[in-house]
Amino acid sequence: MVTQTPMTTLDLVIVILTVALAAVPSLMLAKRAGKGKDEFFASGRSAPWWLIGTSMVATTFSTDTPNLVTDLVRTGGVAGNWAWWAFLVTGMVTVFFYAPLWRRAGFLTDLEFYELRYAGKPAAFLRGFRAVYLGVFFNTLVMASVTLAAVKMGSVMLGLSRESAVMACIAMSIIFGSPAGLSGVLVSDVIQFSLAMIGVTGAAYFALNRPEVGGLQNLIATTDPQTLSLLPSFSNTDALLSLLIIPFLIQWWSTWYPGAEPGGGSYIAQRMLAARSPKDALQGTLWFNIAHYALRPWPWILVALASMKVFPTLEDLRIALPHVDPALIGHDLAYPAMLLGLPSGFKGLVVAALLAAYLSTMSTHMNWGASYIVNDVYVRFMNPNAGEKKLVLLGRVSSALMAIAAGAFMLTLGSASEAFNMLISVGAGTGAIYLLRWFWWRVNPWTEIVGMAVSLVIALYFRYSAASAAYSGSLKLVITVALTTLAAIIATYAWPPSNDATLRAFIEKTGVGGGLWRAARVRLGITSPEKTHFGDSLTGAIAGCVLVYSLLFGVGELLYGRTGPALGFAVVAVAAAFAMRAVLRRFDRVFEL
Repeated sequence: MVTQTPMTTLDLVIVILTVALAAVPSLMLAKRAGKGKDEFFASGRSAPWWLIGTSMVATTFSTDTPNLVTDLVRTGGVAGNWAWWAFLVTGMVTVFFYAPLWRRAGFLTDLEFYELRYAGKPAAFLRGFRAVYLGVFFNTLVMASVTLAAVKMGSVMLGLSRESAVMACIAMSIIFGSPAGLSGVLVSDVIQFSLAMIGVTGAAYFALNRPEVGGLQNLIATTDPQTLSLLPSFSNTDALLSLLIIPFLIQWWSTWYPGAEPGGGSYIAQRMLAARSPKDALQGTLWFNIAHYALRPWPWILVALASMKVFPTLEDLRIALPHVDPALIGHDLAYPAMLLGLPSGFKGLVVAALLAAYLSTMSTHMNWGASYIVNDVYVRFMNPNAGEKKLVLLGRVSSALMAIAAGAFMLTLGSASEAFNMLISVGAGTGAIYLLRWFWWRVNPWTEIVGMAVSLVIALYFRYSAASAAYSGSLKLVITVALTTLAAIIATYAWPPSNDATLRAFIEKTGVGGGLWRAARVRLGITSPEKTHFGDSLTGAIAGCVLVYSLLFGVGELLYGRTGPALGFAVVAVAAAFAMRAVLRRFDRVFEL
């Protein structure tokens, strides 16, 4: 059993210096960010693909990510990660179908879409409502979730009380996140991501060499094969249904989740809109999906598997961490608990890396949420003629207030998986709308309004009604998606589509086309070339999924000591990469990315 090893002075010095280093670009670029809202929220629309892609990866890697993976592995085996691996399909569809469209639209925020795609008061209402709903309430929930993980780390590694850890996390977020515009966030993200990957890879190395684990080969040899399996057991109907069948048949297209929004949205859209060209938007989003799903998971998974040897039960965690608030004890706490066994110096580096990852995520969400408040609420509905300096100041104040609200809400959460499931349930059923609104001319603002309302009501019912306990999580998702989709389809035909002038402006601005737009194009007499191609986009999305899953599984097979299957996955990955390259070349030639 592991006993607590406190942070040494060397560890604390490393934490302070590393976090300060990661914050330097953000503070240095604060003056540039103060020039105006375009600079503060969109980096002057000049970011290259590698910068926006790496920033996306860094943002989706916070202190809650390894905790969530640990929770999933300890409770459902490695295959439990299909709860989020299935979102790769969403990501690749965004890359090949939507990324160029977003950048060609030229918005400051993705919510401007509503008043280009739809017309009248319903469009304005949608823009304002979504700004508050996503930018404030939903965004606060996400920030509370990542703050919960940071608080758990602070409680384990530094012995801080829950309240002290919350105040420290929020204070750092405000100091580092509020002054920085998106340029500062992007550059800081590159540094923070590099630190985070060094830290988690080193943590995996030391975890595998713990006496209780005995090295990678011993870990693989002594762990239940079903726990190591990359796929859920086909004899376990519940696991197969919840982890593989429903995610691939329903979840990827039906559920709105930050970083994996069907069609792109939130901070993913923000970075696509900040790209210097449609080609950079596509390539950056592609790099994000490769790095997010293929490069990062295994260091977390290895630590999670090792933790099952060191802390087999929750009671073992309670005994090893007597100083931690009992309300915080959960399987997700096993990850920070494993960090206690790291050697002095490296322990400080890992804590600093995870703290940097936390600040990266918080800075992104603060800037993204503030962009909605400033651009889509204040400028749109309150003061269209506000000066640029005033708008930047409002953005910084809004960022700070949202961080404070997230700290307060965090006190109501218990675990990373609880927050993950809450986010999934609230966004369930609406994803199809966000996919179709780009490619089906009949979709109207009431499609979205009705869909959101029905999804939210059902999510609240399932969360707070005692009767909902009789339903499994998978059944709840299916019911929510079915009812929300039905309501959205009814609304699509119950209200008329956007007027001809609005449809014409949208087509000419984005170049959208395809079978579901053909009737509108013919009626409007639009003969300009379509800048979309369903066949190539579908081929690219499939090739991208095959590439990433092959890399993910190939690395896993290599770690498990099975070189034959690993080589097989490598061959498939190379073939998929060539197929994807051919699609990208055609995109360059036909659509002038």
